[in-house]
Amino acid sequence: MKISGSIYSDKNRSLKETILDLEAHQVDLLHVDCNDDVRVFEDIEKIRTWCNMPIDLHIITETPEKYFDLLREHPVEYVTFQFEQLTEQLEIPSDIKGEKGLALITPTPVSAFDAYSSFDFVLFMATIPGQSGGVFDPENFRKIREFKKKYPNKNVHVDGGVNGEVSFILRNMGVHSSVSGSFLFKGASVGHALMDLTKRAIESRFMIKDFMIPIEECPTVDYDTMTFKQVLESIDDGKQGFTLVEKQGEFEGIISNADVRKALIKNFDNITGLHVREMINSNPITIDAEANVDEMLLVVRKQSYPVMYMPVINKENKAKGIVTFINLIKGEI
Repeated sequence: MKISGSIYSDKNRSLKETILDLEAHQVDLLHVDCNDDVRVFEDIEKIRTWCNMPIDLHIITETPEKYFDLLREHPVEYVTFQFEQLTEQLEIPSDIKGEKGLALITPTPVSAFDAYSSFDFVLFMATIPGQSGGVFDPENFRKIREFKKKYPNKNVHVDGGVNGEVSFILRNMGVHSSVSGSFLFKGASVGHALMDLTKRAIESRFMIKDFMIPIEECPTVDYDTMTFKQVLESIDDGKQGFTLVEKQGEFEGIISNADVRKALIKNFDNITGLHVREMINSNPITIDAEANVDEMLLVVRKQSYPVMYMPVINKENKAKGIVTFINLIKGEI
């Protein structure tokens, strides 16, 4: 996941000092907030003389057309317009360079992006746009899942309240870029903050249930009625490499691709006599829905083998969802 440093969040140094510090620490992008102020492009012109870092421009305006010539004169790598301020359908001229994005605040539904499906990415504003130091709203975890399911080939950017813990969760969810402002500059150094943003949190505020894939979106089969074909279809349709098994509403275990393969090898000489229930792993690694990120990582570290996913259960042994680490692994390559 790329880190986009919000350049105007540093209140203690000159703009040039901030830019050079971010460059020295190899921050991926420079996030520039434009609250309907064309003078921002004067700063962009200066930045281009100081470094070659990609610029991530977020424009909040009711009149986007007045920025088109400025974007032609000072092209940026990423340009995002705030949806809620638009008074009519936004049409960005095709000769304006850079990836195009649409920013949505938390109350705005994902469906607002439908009219802009030709854009390259969505920017979810997890706090109030233009205000630094807010707290991340966990409703955005659900919106990220919804957007990625609806638009699997579009990128997701996130701005607002991104600390070390939130950064870990976003990486795990496959987010492409996150904006960091006050968190990046309020610590001992930019380098220290970046370590938290690109590794893990020291303190946990969010529970697994806040960002897991909920049971309604998980592949599941019923213990009493499942067939081998249903298991294979559930694994294939779910695209997670396994399916949950439930028995009378309670969690019974999982069947993964590996479990199917092991059962077939074990019963190779009598495959016709193999019952699908023999494939169930009834004691997989699980995590409680009320656990936090640090508790989840502690469970993972205790295992002697790589953990790719974990069923999420509650204290009544009912399946509540799953946590998968596929996106996190991809993002670290």
